[in-house]
Amino acid sequence: MATNRRELFFVLSGLLPTTTILKAFAADDSSLPSGTFPFDQLPVQVANDAQIRPVLKGKLATGESLEVHETTLRPGGMPHAPHHHLHSEMWLIREGTVALTIRGESHVLGPGSVGFVHSDEEHGVKNVGAAPATYFVVAVGPGAGS
Repeated sequence: MATNRRELFFVLSGLLPTTTILKAFAADDSSLPSGTFPFDQLPVQVANDAQIRPVLKGKLATGESLEVHETTLRPGGMPHAPHHHLHSEMWLIREGTVALTIRGESHVLGPGSVGFVHSDEEHGVKNVGAAPATYFVVAVGPGAGS
C-alpha cells in the first residue's frame, strides 16, 4: 500500500510532540541515573528489629518517585504496623516466609513470590516463618521513599 505525502506529513506531525517530550526528559538532570548496586556495598540500617538496606531513591525521567530497599525480618518481626499511603508498593520475596496483609486479608508468600499493594490500600508485612525473611520493596508514586 502506497503512502501519499498527506499521510506521511500527518504521521510525522504526530511524532513532533513526542520528540519534544523525550528531549525534555533527557534534559532533566534531576532524574535517577542508570547504575548498579552491588549487595555487599549497600549500607545496613536497623529499625524496629528489621535490617534495611536502602538501594535507590529518587525521581524517574518520566516523573514518578521511586524507592527500592531490601529488608530482613527476624521470625515474628514486623517493620511497622499496618498502614496506607499514596504510593504503590511491590514486595519481591528473596528468602523466608512472610504474611502480606492487604485490606485485612493475609497472604503467605515464600521465596520467589511477589506481592503488590495499590495506592492508599492498608497493608502490612510480618515474618511468619521460623527463619529470617528477606525481601525487596519497590515503591512507586507520590511520597515513595518519604
